[in-house]
Amino acid sequence: MKKVVSSSIVFLFIITVVVAQNNPKNLPFNWKTDTANRIVSLDEFTALLMPDGIPPIDEPKFWDREKAENNYFTHEPVVALEISGEAKAYPLSVLMYHEIVNDEAGSKKVTITYCPLCNTAVVYDRRLEFEGVTYLLDFGVSGMLRNSDLVMWDRQTQSWWQQLTGEALVGKLAGARLNLVSSMLISLEEFFETYPEGKILSTETGHFSEYGSNPYTGYDALTNEQPRLFKGEVDPRLPAMERVIDIQIESEYKIYPLSSFEKTDVINDQFKDTPVVLFHTSKTVSVVDKKNIAESKQVGSVTVFSPLVEGELLHFEKRENGFRDMQTGSEWNIAGKCISGIHKGKSLTPIPHGNHFAFAWLAFHPESDIFSE
Repeated sequence: MKKVVSSSIVFLFIITVVVAQNNPKNLPFNWKTDTANRIVSLDEFTALLMPDGIPPIDEPKFWDREKAENNYFTHEPVVALEISGEAKAYPLSVLMYHEIVNDEAGSKKVTITYCPLCNTAVVYDRRLEFEGVTYLLDFGVSGMLRNSDLVMWDRQTQSWWQQLTGEALVGKLAGARLNLVSSMLISLEEFFETYPEGKILSTETGHFSEYGSNPYTGYDALTNEQPRLFKGEVDPRLPAMERVIDIQIESEYKIYPLSSFEKTDVINDQFKDTPVVLFHTSKTVSVVDKKNIAESKQVGSVTVFSPLVEGELLHFEKRENGFRDMQTGSEWNIAGKCISGIHKGKSLTPIPHGNHFAFAWLAFHPESDIFSE
């Protein structure tokens, strides 16, 4: 009798999860998630695929510079990170078909994430301290969206996580937040100019995919006023598909529309009395424009740093081959490395940031300050 009662409870639990979610395809979920422990309503999630229907990469393989340059193109956009002297890059053309890579860099356990619908590439630390317990998490693609953004799930507790914010929304870890790992979205060429010994994620993923092709043709056109699977109201302050760069200072956010760089490649600014500098180059292309990504329009790269070097506040301007600080005349590149001058060999301190579509960012952070010239 007890076995029958137990089975009924499990059956009712499964039905509850399916009904509570927006599940237009009636997918037969069997989550073990504690859905009673949540900080948002279950009806905010839309289920479109079974868990890991988009397969994450758990055992990534990497190429050196020569092989990478023979398989990718010069303006290929990559998520780049450097940790304890180890530099790695992850092409968006591969991430588009996997959305998550569980990896390690410089002895730090990281997860590299990308949501093409929101153009959101974010890197998180997979180690988590929450309520006195230490976790080492690895993540999968839940098959669900919320505000058009990827919802991740961890395999240790089956909690559901918002990709753009790094916050657990449903499950045992609801309320926890992953630590952001500083990264840059730059071109393949810029990555290897800065890190000639760096490694880049290969296409040897164990899955057959048309890497280099874009299934979202024309998606990022500024005339596109209705993002896919976004049911909320688009914030009218910016075009839905305007790219924005975000920074966070003292728990408050400021965003810089990519259009701000049409007249300048450097923005010297401050937010909450904290000085920042943003560098822009035009080399990186969109991955959600043309069918063949290599033929897509250039949208450029933006990186963000503290302009303080050894206590001195530097003011920057664009030069033909990079950026120059006006105090010492030293030359710097897009990755914040000084390549000539009195500061040669030094690096600017990166300020964690992301590059997102405006509709997605403002759906989660409508209170953000918006930069204007």
